[in-house]
Amino acid sequence: MGVFDPVLNLGRGLGETLRSFFFERTVTYQYPEQKREVRPRYRGRHVLKRYENGLEKCIGCSLCAAACPADAIFVEASENTDEKRFSPGERYASTYEINMLRCIYCGFCEDACPTEAIVLGDNYELSFLNRRDAVYTKDLLLESVPTAESLTPRKTEEGMFTRSVPEMKDATD
Repeated sequence: MGVFDPVLNLGRGLGETLRSFFFERTVTYQYPEQKREVRPRYRGRHVLKRYENGLEKCIGCSLCAAACPADAIFVEASENTDEKRFSPGERYASTYEINMLRCIYCGFCEDACPTEAIVLGDNYELSFLNRRDAVYTKDLLLESVPTAESLTPRKTEEGMFTRSVPEMKDATD
């Protein structure tokens, strides 16, 4: 390594900076009005999914909480009945909380979920004025239903749901 190698490397770096400054177009987004499109594999705010019939996918198994390295997820399960059914199967998550200040957006909760109930979405607009607002409850995480008849809890026929985890399809990824 010669004496002038660091100076030559510095000159190459400055040349690249000046080239991009003068000859490449600057991309600027007018943020509140124009939102930037996120990449397909982006991990943003969590979303609790529903089935097409409106029942919640989360069965309260707490595997997401066990897989979370930051201990940011708290799940408490309760029993389903045919008079008050939230999800297929025997149990549902009566309490589901994620502390977004602790979450490291690793996606382990998404990987651990047997029903694919928790998904890291594409929402990147997270701001809090106090620490309590950073704890997202089930009401904030659960996606909305298309019709009012699909709301949970609902009354169902006896023996209609026998499996809490649906039959798995062949993986496409």
